[in-house]
Amino acid sequence: MSIINGETDAHLAVRAAQAGAAVVRGLHGSLLARYDKSAGDFATEADVAAERAILDVLRAARPADAVTGEESGRSGAADARRRWLVDPLCGTLNYAVRTMLVGVNVALRDGDRVTAAATADPFSGEVFWTDGDTARVRAGDGTDAPLTPTARSALVDVNLDPPFPHAPGFRAVHLLADPGFAERFRPRVISSTLAVAWVAAGRRAAYVTDGDLRDSVHFAAGIALCRAAGCTVTGLSGEPVLTGADGLVAAADTATHAALLELVKNQTAGPR
Repeated sequence: MSIINGETDAHLAVRAAQAGAAVVRGLHGSLLARYDKSAGDFATEADVAAERAILDVLRAARPADAVTGEESGRSGAADARRRWLVDPLCGTLNYAVRTMLVGVNVALRDGDRVTAAATADPFSGEVFWTDGDTARVRAGDGTDAPLTPTARSALVDVNLDPPFPHAPGFRAVHLLADPGFAERFRPRVISSTLAVAWVAAGRRAAYVTDGDLRDSVHFAAGIALCRAAGCTVTGLSGEPVLTGADGLVAAADTATHAALLELVKNQTAGPR
């Protein structure tokens, strides 16, 4: 656990995520400027302002660290060992239509491992955080409780947003159509990686997505939370996650994980 200037990296991640969450919460419901990105995606004034607040906290405390922000891009040495990954508002489309299902993600990659991370829910006031070894949730009153994953709900959150590097062999929408999925699970789609933190917290049985998640500002925090909480976390074929364009299956337990991998495997190559 790194302690620099009297503050651990994990505590700094929490503080930075809370700073971003305060901006997101404060601007909710406002008429916000939009900034087009690509393929119909956009950022809002809240995304930009929240990222600025997060970076102000990180740079004041760790000026030598590199940063990758979803809106501002990469800064610092390209080969820096310590790099902060910042997603200031995960669920922008939700937020833009006043749907309060969003997360604020801050993670520190130190070498090849995420050693500190936090996902803040701006509207519940909760912050899910890890020091890389343990995972906890901080309530609005500042008290912490351990995260305890469980598959009891049978709720599986699935990311239906592109890109889909494994298509046509794997498409998340086909997973939902598999009769075996309906026999065991119930689908949910909140369109925010807040749901990955919910797997660690026992509020979801699992989370499934396609995509290349290496140094992902969206997923690094949630994956670190799930790992520290004791979830089973791999790519879509069971390979180590974050080693390529592997996607993600994060499950509360090994039985749920095995069932989902089998359902993924059942999908045949080619369009349906």
